[in-house]
Amino acid sequence: MTDLLTDRRASGRTVAILAFATLAFAAAQTAIVPALGAMAGAFGVSATDVTWTFSTHLIAAAVFTPLMGRLGDMFGRRRLLIVALLFFAIGSVVAAVGPDLAWVVVGRIVQGVGGGIFPLSFGILREAVPPYRVARSVGLLSAISGLGAGLGLVLGGLLTDQVTYRWIFWLGAGAAALSTLAIRLFLPASRVRGGGKVDVPGAAVLALGLAVPLIAIIRSSRWGWADARTLGLLTVGAVTLTAWVLLERRTVHPLVHIPTLARPTVLLTNIATLFVAFGMFGAFVLLPQIAQAPPGTGYGLGADATTAGLLLLPGSVVMLLTGPLSGILGKRFGARHALILGALVTATGLFLLARDFDSRAALLGYSLITFAGIGLALAAMPNLVIEAVPPALTGQATGVNTLIRSVGSSLGAQIAATVTAASALPGALPTTSGYRLAFLLAGIASATAAAIGVLIPGTSAGAIRGFRRSSLRTEPAAPVTSLSDASSDR
Repeated sequence: MTDLLTDRRASGRTVAILAFATLAFAAAQTAIVPALGAMAGAFGVSATDVTWTFSTHLIAAAVFTPLMGRLGDMFGRRRLLIVALLFFAIGSVVAAVGPDLAWVVVGRIVQGVGGGIFPLSFGILREAVPPYRVARSVGLLSAISGLGAGLGLVLGGLLTDQVTYRWIFWLGAGAAALSTLAIRLFLPASRVRGGGKVDVPGAAVLALGLAVPLIAIIRSSRWGWADARTLGLLTVGAVTLTAWVLLERRTVHPLVHIPTLARPTVLLTNIATLFVAFGMFGAFVLLPQIAQAPPGTGYGLGADATTAGLLLLPGSVVMLLTGPLSGILGKRFGARHALILGALVTATGLFLLARDFDSRAALLGYSLITFAGIGLALAAMPNLVIEAVPPALTGQATGVNTLIRSVGSSLGAQIAATVTAASALPGALPTTSGYRLAFLLAGIASATAAAIGVLIPGTSAGAIRGFRRSSLRTEPAAPVTSLSDASSDR
């Protein structure tokens, strides 16, 4: 009994520490959004220029998320988690003290290395938490990442309105420093290591293949989706990523093991993730805009940035509750069922918002339904990936899943912005019909994720064990044979 209580306390402490680190990074990703106008005024730059503080961070996080996950598999996840947090802290300080926009952009790029926090945390949970608690803990961490995105919008608006945007970065640096200290003192060293060499060519080609299309997506609301620059960058990105897949298949120690990503469970889960994230960030972008629009539009609430952010807070708390619930449902019925349920609930909330968002009650009530579904779906996706891959590949597999979630979020945000902007008359705000169409598209994306979830193969406990045994026989020699002689971080 004493040993059981000790294990529970240790695993609870691990989850709490990782949850705090995850919350800090997720909040930092979105907290800057309400501050963009204030930063443009402070630096005397255009609104277009200042958006690079958000765009470059997103690109850096997308590039480093799978890379840090792979390095964690190779050299120890606890060690790489500390490295990711240190970069996050350093980048935050650089952005906080930056005398001009260029310094803030550099700081945000360095912050983006912290994107590895997500896959590294999932890998540590798989090592340090008892098997019967892994699904619930992963669900909690996934929900907290969504909660952090919502809290970031609230916090960013509050700090911008009441003090200065620089406090957004100072708080991020402080949270990263506290997380690093707690991990160093209380988390056990990593046991599972995959070995191998760092795939520098693979990382470079992947960085190019991700950065180019993300720039196209981010700039699409200004260039237009049919613009030659947008189409050209998307084409270059697609060709580069295709070349990267071919390169990885021929590399002895690849950055990402492509056959693992091609397995039906992993592949379909990643596709569903793209559509869930599309719907999620469509809601994150649209709801604050509607709340801040003037009442004269017929739908706006005339709220300030802080109040608009607070409208997202109840939904974010609901996500925090439905995330662990998704893990419980997944353990009992299968994670794919939790994904299907979450995507359907999300679609229902978004379709209701497409029908009615003209009152505070409708906006709040239907957003609660939407975020409840998002919490269920977000938690199910990494659990599906974790169940389907051997321990030595957890970091890189969940890193790719997190990367795809970022791409889906970017698509959802930009398409929502494009649709609403297209509905506005010159010099006017978007119309009600524009917002209805944007919510409708986000709902269709979530319903599509549910349909894809139906195609994901079911996994029983026996099937999972059998898959892991077969995976250990078929993975490249270095990542698997080193499992037997894995050592601890020093």
